[in-house]
Amino acid sequence: MKNTNSLLLLFILITTTAFSQNTFTLTSKDLGGQATKTQEFSGFGCTGNNESPQLSWANAPKGTKSFAVTMYDPDAPTGSGWWHWLVFDIPANANELVTNAGNISLNLAPKGSIQSITDYGIAGYGGPCPPEGHGLHQYIITVYALSTDSLGLNKDTNAAIVGYYLNNNTLAKASIVAYYKR
Repeated sequence: MKNTNSLLLLFILITTTAFSQNTFTLTSKDLGGQATKTQEFSGFGCTGNNESPQLSWANAPKGTKSFAVTMYDPDAPTGSGWWHWLVFDIPANANELVTNAGNISLNLAPKGSIQSITDYGIAGYGGPCPPEGHGLHQYIITVYALSTDSLGLNKDTNAAIVGYYLNNNTLAKASIVAYYKR
């Protein structure tokens, strides 16, 4: 009976340890369940501050060589959604984008990272700006743990190409969703 109890205890310990591993997560100190005027785009009829939210991630998988962050609105009435932010080649030793890191002129993003062209036609962060009366739009912010140091792309690369390279090099990803309407 003692051996059976010891084996049962050992089994519980092993399975608890195996299944309680920390998962790759993304959080924000600035962004809750809804975006605000602080994150809203300034242009296209919107009058927000266009400040990208603070983002931090933890528990990247072994073998992560860099990170990327995207923000996407699948509810945009374009037939293909709307890319609001694409940041890649974030060094593997980084675990955060500070508030307003999407403003390229401030140089707040980790050194070496690249912010490419959004669907607004500009590089850097372009906040929510759904059409008035169109209802709630979801803004999916995703961090990617990547198997490569660099995607080999530049600031002029469009979202479709960035997405292609991200999907081919992703080890893990984590997302948060915020909603916004005008």
